[in-house]
Amino acid sequence: MTQTTTDRPAGRASGAVVPVLAFAGIVVAVMQTLLVPVIKDLPQLLDTAPSNATWVLTSTLLSGAVATPIMGRLGDLYGKRRMLILSLAVMVVGALVSALTSDLLLMIAGRTLQGFAMGAIPLGIGLMRDMLPREKLGSAMALMSSSIGVGGGLALPAAALVAQHSDWHTLYYGAAGLGVVAIALTLLVVPESPMRAEGSFDLPGAVGLSAGLVLFLLPITKGSDWGWSSGTTLGLFGASAVVLVLWGVMELRVAAPLVDLRTTARPAVLFTNLASIMVGVSFYVVSLVLPQLLQLPTSTGYGLGQSMVVAGLLVAPLGLTMMFTAPVYARLSAKYGPKFTLILGLLIIAVGYGAGLGLMSAAWQSLVISVLLGAGIGLAYSSLPALIVGAVPASETGAANGLNTLMRSIGTSVSSAVIGMVLANTANNVGGVEIPTMHGFRVSFLIATGAVAVGLLLALFLPGRRPSGKPQLRASSEEDAALERAEQALRGFRGRVLGADGSPVARAKVTLIDRRGRQAGATLSAEDGSYTLVVPDRGSYVVAARATGHGPLASSATHAGDERPVDLDLSLPGETVPA
Repeated sequence: MTQTTTDRPAGRASGAVVPVLAFAGIVVAVMQTLLVPVIKDLPQLLDTAPSNATWVLTSTLLSGAVATPIMGRLGDLYGKRRMLILSLAVMVVGALVSALTSDLLLMIAGRTLQGFAMGAIPLGIGLMRDMLPREKLGSAMALMSSSIGVGGGLALPAAALVAQHSDWHTLYYGAAGLGVVAIALTLLVVPESPMRAEGSFDLPGAVGLSAGLVLFLLPITKGSDWGWSSGTTLGLFGASAVVLVLWGVMELRVAAPLVDLRTTARPAVLFTNLASIMVGVSFYVVSLVLPQLLQLPTSTGYGLGQSMVVAGLLVAPLGLTMMFTAPVYARLSAKYGPKFTLILGLLIIAVGYGAGLGLMSAAWQSLVISVLLGAGIGLAYSSLPALIVGAVPASETGAANGLNTLMRSIGTSVSSAVIGMVLANTANNVGGVEIPTMHGFRVSFLIATGAVAVGLLLALFLPGRRPSGKPQLRASSEEDAALERAEQALRGFRGRVLGADGSPVARAKVTLIDRRGRQAGATLSAEDGSYTLVVPDRGSYVVAARATGHGPLASSATHAGDERPVDLDLSLPGETVPA
C-alpha cells in the first residue's frame, strides 16, 4: 500500500509554496545558462581543446537527463521535499567545486553535480500535485513553467554582466548562493508531501542509463580527434548500443523500473518521444551559436563585436518568448488540438533557423532569430505533454511523461555534443586560439533545421485528436491535463470517497492494486469526494483509499474490461485515537 508518513500542515501549504517552488525552477534555469556568455572563451580559460571544453556543457545536460527520472523516483519513495533539498544541495556542492578550480576534469565533475538540479522540476511538480487543490493547480503549473523561461531570460544578461566585470569563477559562487537561498526557502515554506510509492529504487537501471548515454556521447565529441573509423570510436558506439539494449531489456523485466518503457509500444507515444528528441536538439543549438557570433570581434569579418552583456540581452528573448507563448498555446490547443500546435511550433522553428542562415550580419537580426525560435520552441514544448496524456491511460500518465522528459533531455545533450564537435572542427587557429567560423555556425543551423524537418515528419504520423468543445483549464500543464483525462475516462472504477458520517472526503489518495500486488493506478479525490480510476485490463483489483483523519480502506472489485465504468463508493472508517 501507499504509505502516508507525514501529515500535510494545512497552515503551511499556503500561497508561498508555489513562488518558492517556482524560484527553484529559476535556479535550475540559471544553472543551465550560466556559462553561455563565456562559451567561446572556455578552451582558453581551461587551457584545453574545444572538443574537450564542450563537455563542460554536455556533462551538465547529461547528468540532468539522468537525474530527472532518478530524483522523481526517489521523491516518490522517500519524500519529494527531501529529494528537492538534496538535488539543490548537490548542485551547490558542484558549483563550489567548479568555483575553486580551472582544471578541466574537476570542472566537468562540478558541472556534472550541478546537473542534478534538473531533478527539482519533476519534484516541484509532484509537490504541487500532492498539496494544492485542483482549482489552483493549473495556474501553479503555469507559474512553474514560466519560471524556466524567466530564469533563462534573466540569467543570460546577469551572467554576462558578472563575467565581463569580474573573474568568471564568480558565476559559480553566484549559482551556489542562489541554491542556498532556494534550500532555505524550501525548508521554511514547503511542507513534505505525505504521498509515498511502493517498491524500491532501480539502481542498476540508473547505472545502465548513465553508462549508455556517456558511451554514446563521448565518441560524438571526440570522433574527429580519434578518427570516425577508428577502433576506439566504433568500439564506444558499439558498447553504447549493447549497454542501452541490455538496459532496456532489464527495465522491461523490473517490477519498479527507473523508466517505464512499456508505454513506448503505442505508436502515438513512440512518435511523440522521437519528435521530442528533435525538439530538444533544435532548442540548444541557438544557445550555443548566437552568443559566440555576437561576441566575436568584427576583425574576423563576420563577428558582430558585441559585449557579453549586450549578447546576453539579445539572446534573452529566447526564454522570455517561450513564457509568453503559454496562453497562446492554450487557446490554439483547445481549438485545434496539440498535434496542430506541435506542427505549428516546428514550422516556426524551421522558419527561425532558415531565416537565421541569412540573418547573421547584424546584432538586431539575432534578436529576431531569438524571438522566432522562442515562440516555436514554446509551442512545441507545450504540446508534448498533452500529446502524451492523450495517448496513454491515466494510470500511466506519470511514467509516460517521465520518459518524454528524458527524451527531451537526451535531445539537448546530443545537441550540445554534436554542435560542440562541429564548431571545434571548423574553427580557425589564430595565434594559438581556436576561433569558430561562419561556416561552423551555418552548419550548426543546418543541423538544427534538419532535426526540425525530421520532427515535422514524425509529427505527421501522430493521430489527430478532436479538440474538446469546452475550454481547457490550462493546456500547458501536463498534471492538470492528466486530471482532466482521469475525469473523462469511461473504462474503470468511479465513485466517491466518504467519511464515517457520510460526508465527502476531498484529496483522499485512491490507489488501484492489481492481482500481483502492483500499483496499477492512483488518483486524488475531488472536493466532492469523487474519483475515477482507469483499469489497464480486465480482472480483479483492490481499490484502496487513505486520507488524513480517517482510517484506511481496501475494497476488492472486478472489472469486465469493457467501456462501462464500475461504480464503487469507498467509506473510510474513523481514525482510531489512542486513549
